[in-house]
Amino acid sequence: MTHLFFTLCIGIGATMVMDLWGLLRRPLFGVPPANYGMVGRWVAHMARGRFRHDAIAQAAPVPGEQPLGWAVHYLTGIGFAAVLTGIWGPAWLQQPTLGPALIVGIGTLAAPFLLMQPCMGLGVAASRTPHPGAARLQSLITHAIFGLGLYAAAWAMRLFYPE
Repeated sequence: MTHLFFTLCIGIGATMVMDLWGLLRRPLFGVPPANYGMVGRWVAHMARGRFRHDAIAQAAPVPGEQPLGWAVHYLTGIGFAAVLTGIWGPAWLQQPTLGPALIVGIGTLAAPFLLMQPCMGLGVAASRTPHPGAARLQSLITHAIFGLGLYAAAWAMRLFYPE
């Protein structure tokens, strides 16, 4: 049960760090935060049998897409934390190290580059966006920050819940 609790908290904490970064990007770089309502729209359309869109922003809006998108965002963060704690196990939870957290954090780029962006009409690795290189760089930075968040959240859990 402790492993599950730690994994949940680490996933939520890392996702919060990523969201904080998303808020800081606008004043620092002029990059707006992610619109998780579009993720909610995409997921809601999946329930209706539509998995791919030419442009998700042009798809019919769905009631509750914002909260659904945020829920999917946080559940995804928890899922990636489960990958980390599942691979590196209780030993990593006892003594978190940065390497595994960054491997998982940066590895999570596969989800938007190969699944979400193509299915939402943005192309593989944002290839159909106006500035693919900039979008890729922002994704890389954001997912590296998620990895740092995994590490920081794990250490915070160790401080608040030592065993």
